[in-house]
Amino acid sequence: MNQSFYTAALGVGSEQYKLDILANNTANVNTWGYKAKIPIFSELMYYEMKGKADQNNELLTGTGMHIQKADTDFSQMTLAESEGEYHYAIEGDGFFMLRNPENNEITYTRDGSFSLSLRGNNFYLVTATGKLVLDQNRNPIVVNENSPDTLPIGIFDFTNKNGMLSVGENEFTPVAKNGNPFDAEDSKLRKKMLEMSNVDFAEQMSKVIETQRAYSYALRMVQTSDEIENTINTLRG
Repeated sequence: MNQSFYTAALGVGSEQYKLDILANNTANVNTWGYKAKIPIFSELMYYEMKGKADQNNELLTGTGMHIQKADTDFSQMTLAESEGEYHYAIEGDGFFMLRNPENNEITYTRDGSFSLSLRGNNFYLVTATGKLVLDQNRNPIVVNENSPDTLPIGIFDFTNKNGMLSVGENEFTPVAKNGNPFDAEDSKLRKKMLEMSNVDFAEQMSKVIETQRAYSYALRMVQTSDEIENTINTLRG
């Protein structure tokens, strides 16, 4: 009975994790440049069968499911016109490169709803959270009366975008397998346009209903296992 209880409890936790991801996607259906998250699960029986016989796997139980990660769907969405003077969108692959002025940390985003911020005697192009937008030479962009109509905003891409870490505020950081950023020469910068979220609301809602049912069934299995265990303990007594 301990095995069935464990399997059901693992299912409850996994389905709750999936619901959290779907809820976050739904909440960002109108967020510019947002990329939908996709929950990735591993079946523990398959995980155990494909492992080496003498290998100490991180998961020794061969039943139920395991939360592996939440991947990101980087497919491009439609570009919409905007009245913002400093709003930009990327047509094609790639990201805007950002620098945190407090710790110089570099992050990447597809959200081009930028504005100006006065720092010292200069106006800089920044995000809504105050991060500096970098140009093609990876330097902050100063905006003045001599600036061109379309600012020289850099567009950078990676050979492999799989596994990039979502760090909040619609931003990402690369991991080792993503490689180094390079200029996305084939992509184009579009002024007074913004990329829409690639979240399909109808699809997300259908997945929410499906996941809620799976959560309910797993929770019922937990309760049933607990009841049977209590009955067995009563008979033993």
